[in-house]
Amino acid sequence: MKAKVQFLWTVFLSLVLQTGLGYAIKWLALSKTPSVLALNQTQHCKQLEGLVSSQVQLCRSNLELMQTIVQAAREAMKTCRKAFSDMRWNCSSIERAPNYLLDLERGTRESAFVYALSAAAISHTIARACTTGDLPGCSCGPVPGETPGPGYRWGGCADNLNYGLLMGAKFSDAPMKVKKTGSQANKLMHLHNSEVGRQALRASLEMKCKCHGVSGSCSIKTCWKGLQELRDVAQDLKTKYLSATKVVHRPMGNRKHLVPKDLDIRPVQDTELIYLQSSPDFCMKNEKVGSHGTQDRQCNKTSNGSDSCDLMCCGRGYNPYMDKVVERCHCKYHWCCYVTCKKCERIVERYVCK
Repeated sequence: MKAKVQFLWTVFLSLVLQTGLGYAIKWLALSKTPSVLALNQTQHCKQLEGLVSSQVQLCRSNLELMQTIVQAAREAMKTCRKAFSDMRWNCSSIERAPNYLLDLERGTRESAFVYALSAAAISHTIARACTTGDLPGCSCGPVPGETPGPGYRWGGCADNLNYGLLMGAKFSDAPMKVKKTGSQANKLMHLHNSEVGRQALRASLEMKCKCHGVSGSCSIKTCWKGLQELRDVAQDLKTKYLSATKVVHRPMGNRKHLVPKDLDIRPVQDTELIYLQSSPDFCMKNEKVGSHGTQDRQCNKTSNGSDSCDLMCCGRGYNPYMDKVVERCHCKYHWCCYVTCKKCERIVERYVCK
């Protein structure tokens, strides 16, 4: 009997890993695309890892976009790791794409963040690529209709957010539109969180200006609409991650909707990240639940935040070690016009979790 239960559990885990909830962010595996792959022929699309058939079709019909989407996958991974470097869950499992652990295969708040960030990243990267002239199918964003004000004028090259959102959503949402993959609840959750990511990107659009005038007087400012850096969008989404709402799939009228589990008298807000399943505490290593644990993670002895040794190490304690740091020092300015520096070494004490 025990052997039969073990067998059924193994089969279940196998099915989860094959058709798990992380199917729609498997495209982040594009970050591993070899630089020697030019992506200038339609047959290259089948060589790309992590794509569903509809994304392969989009690749074939939009070859000029693919290098930009590869770059978006790399930016999403790098930005996620940076944003969570001070947390118990440090987004390290994103690098396993397309073979995720259960922290991203299940409908956790961690998967909610990654879906939102990846949706924002692809639209952000495409919008910026239009501005730099790297995409033949688009150019600068439109000039705003409103007057910028006295001493200001519209000019420069705005980030083409509209095109970025259109093409980004078409590619990143494609797996959620496949009928035979995932449950309706999971699809609704992923589509919602992806849209939250795009909303955060829209909110990051701001006016940027360059000064003109005699002797730097800045009597006239040429302005355009530009996006904040992806790391700033990620910090906004991290705040939403920390206050994410747990939801359930419940009948309301003639259809089922995702509603807050504890406050189901109100609808889900368009700006909040949502999740279906609770996360582990990520303190101890347990790959069955997608936890790498925090053993050997570096912590900050003087911090009171999430990177503090008390919180990061989950009360297990920490070990000190000495680290040699090499840095520039004794810098001198030489007329004209360069700086020379020496290299100095110093020993600093660092700490890692037990």
